[in-house]
Amino acid sequence: MMRAAARRAAPIGSVTREARARTSPRGGDPGPRGPAGRRPQPAPGLTTATDGTARSPSPLPAAPARTPVLVRRARRHAGLYRRALRRELSRLRDPRRLLAIVILGVVLGAFSAGLLARGEAAGADAHAYWAGVRIWLAGGDPYAIVGPFMPYVYAPWMLPLFLPWALLPWDVAWFFWRGATILLLFWTVAWAYERRPLSTAAMVLLLSFPIAANVDTGNVNLLLAFMLWAAQIVRPPFAGLLWALATAMKWVPIVFLPLLARRARGWGLAWLGLFVVLTIATLPATVDQIRVIFAFPRPARVDYLVLLWAAVPWIWRHPQPLWWIWPSAWPGITARVREWVAAWRGRLSGGPRAAVTATWTAARVWTRRSLGLDAG
Repeated sequence: MMRAAARRAAPIGSVTREARARTSPRGGDPGPRGPAGRRPQPAPGLTTATDGTARSPSPLPAAPARTPVLVRRARRHAGLYRRALRRELSRLRDPRRLLAIVILGVVLGAFSAGLLARGEAAGADAHAYWAGVRIWLAGGDPYAIVGPFMPYVYAPWMLPLFLPWALLPWDVAWFFWRGATILLLFWTVAWAYERRPLSTAAMVLLLSFPIAANVDTGNVNLLLAFMLWAAQIVRPPFAGLLWALATAMKWVPIVFLPLLARRARGWGLAWLGLFVVLTIATLPATVDQIRVIFAFPRPARVDYLVLLWAAVPWIWRHPQPLWWIWPSAWPGITARVREWVAAWRGRLSGGPRAAVTATWTAARVWTRRSLGLDAG
């Protein structure tokens, strides 16, 4: 009773504080205290209950099972394929790209029908390379016109280049030759189509007959076009080798020298000089080669037009490759020609000897710059 009377007599604020102390987690039994009056802390890994006692923590929830690596990789690849498909479908909204797809589809259909119609009659030129190497290995004359196939007409030192392929049986060798040619053709078309779809389709349409003729006969012209194509995107030493080898085989690719990088031109001329030495070293057989070239009748060389396909990388990288044919560029060209004529007249005014010396110096500087010999 006295306690109840005291509570009734106590101020309202003190009663509230007392009730809060009883209900608060900190206001209950303070528990044992240390020497300094501080409550002891629970051991590591334990938690404190509301009554001040330590208890063990509740166990952590079990970690979810990990997805297998192969499943995650498959999901990631599927996502990449979905994004690529959506990107390609969005491109189909472009009418120019649709027109390019239609043109390439028609050309591919006609091309496939022609190859199937030819059947076993195809591969006349490739058969000549294969038979020439076989005759050479047997000790015969590869330039002799014998058998149901055409003679071998390339340099004698090139026979070992065909040797690994010619060791295969003819059916296998022809399958490999035509398959490699078609795969390289598709790769170059894909490279060009990715950059200029409609221009690529138009180029394929214009060169469809020469391309089909080379694939049908197995002529090396299309492979030379691929070599000239690669010479524009590989390192200078290998680029020069590809150009020189194509030039030594047909001589028509010599006009593609300006399309190469400057250092590749120098390497190409060096490799070509080496091939000239090899031709002189095999001079008796080279004479037979020249005789067969002029004696064997050949139709109009329309198949050489396929070498224009090798100019695609250079044209595609230059927005205006034929800028000099437009009338707007003629005033600038005329001004440069006038400057060159004026400089040449100035050299002549100093005397013939000074003019010859200045001209020789200018030509040497231009040659070194064109062949990349001034770099580094």
